[in-house]
Amino acid sequence: MPDATYVRDAFARIADRYVMANHVTSCGMDIWWRKRVAWKIRSWQPRTLLDVASGTGDLALEIQDTCPQLDIMATDFCAEMLSHASARGLPKTMVADALQLPFFDAKYDVVTVAFGLRNMADYPAALREMARVLKPGGRLVVLDFSLPKGLLRAPYRWYLHHVLPKIAGYLTQQKDAYEYLGASIEQFPQGSAMCQLMLENGFHEAEVEPLTFGVVSLYTATKAQA
Repeated sequence: MPDATYVRDAFARIADRYVMANHVTSCGMDIWWRKRVAWKIRSWQPRTLLDVASGTGDLALEIQDTCPQLDIMATDFCAEMLSHASARGLPKTMVADALQLPFFDAKYDVVTVAFGLRNMADYPAALREMARVLKPGGRLVVLDFSLPKGLLRAPYRWYLHHVLPKIAGYLTQQKDAYEYLGASIEQFPQGSAMCQLMLENGFHEAEVEPLTFGVVSLYTATKAQA
């Protein structure tokens, strides 16, 4: 699993150009992925939401625009990233480690994590911590990269390891941070494996929805009722 110190340092170095790099390397599809999450959350009509590993606040801001009455807290362990989230319009942010969230049990209706669980040092521990702060019956949403199946898999892996790091490295001047990206996606549990991991760490009714031919996967799960 990823080294927390390296991950924090890498994100601190790319914070100023992170949003731009995401838009360019995904051809703008990252905007649609976050809209899909926000629409799903709006259909649940929650009152409180915690966005873990919020980074520059892209997902939290999209949810805020889609669900203006929702009380949103955004956390991240990289202060440099989170400062951008505050500057872009998120009123409630907090520097916090996802493995030790500074919140009471059963506080939130929804917990979201977009492109962040993959970077955490302990996936099961992170899921258990998110389950802890969720109310019984609350929902977890995980949005993250995955590898497509079929004919697209080989060319996508070539892009992921050979093209994306060069483009993002040029935009951010931090190529090594994006060379790490490909390896982290390869090692991250995907599809049924991620659903099973959720079921083993505090959740039930885990589901996966592939997006953009499986380049990204949207996972949802529910915390068991008390």
